[in-house]
Amino acid sequence: MSEAGDTSPQPGNTSKPKAGDRRRARALAMQGLYQRHFSKSPISDIEAEFMVDNDMSKVDLMYFRDLLRGVHREQAELDRLIEPFLDRPLNEVDPVELAIVRLGAYELKCRIDVPYKVVINEGIEMAKRFGGTEGHKFVNSVLDKLSRRLRLAETRPR
Repeated sequence: MSEAGDTSPQPGNTSKPKAGDRRRARALAMQGLYQRHFSKSPISDIEAEFMVDNDMSKVDLMYFRDLLRGVHREQAELDRLIEPFLDRPLNEVDPVELAIVRLGAYELKCRIDVPYKVVINEGIEMAKRFGGTEGHKFVNSVLDKLSRRLRLAETRPR
């Protein structure tokens, strides 16, 4: 598996990453994507900056790297996937909400090991924490609709 997709524990750490470690990885990746939106700095520079400026001891590092690099790499495809579910043009979406929706879209598309309900819930929680007053409703709507397209087997009523 490529380095970007490798979420195996670090050498010397045989434990499975904790949910809180992934939650922190998502939050930092979202902040890195937000920073990239404005700075246009190379994603490797943003990653390095975040590794130096943040306490990464309780962060799933491999997941952080996969999200940051993966969303950056797949951005055009992710935007194509989310645009039909937007209530406004892509360039008018709040940059925080856009980073969250792109991150969620990436997880729905590329991280099938993460249940779709977890992806949606984590997106909502990030929007409540970092976004505007009603941003969580927007994030919920977009990711819910996208999950029905990308995770049909999971979301189909039984």
